Amino acid sequence: MGVVNYQVLLSELIKPLVSRPEEVKVVIVEQSDTSVKVSVSVHKEDLGRVIGRKGRIANAIRTIAHAAAVRDNMRIDVDLASEEVEEE
Repeated sequence: MGVVNYQVLLSELIKPLVSRPEEVKVVIVEQSDTSVKVSVSVHKEDLGRVIGRKGRIANAIRTIAHAAAVRDNMRIDVDLASEEVEEE
């Protein structure tokens, strides 16, 4: 097995949940030999869908990412945020 591409993994997990999948952005903020920090931004109207009630969906996404990272002896931190879009 090769190293997991965390950007693709998180993108594929989140895009089916949102109404605007083209606005999902997954960026690796920091990466070292033992850890990865990933920032995920979605449209502000989709943030509730990604977080879910009581954060259950967000926790499930983090759990799947953590399971993938453990296989590579890595630690992963996933930050979810909405992207502020200016409408004119």
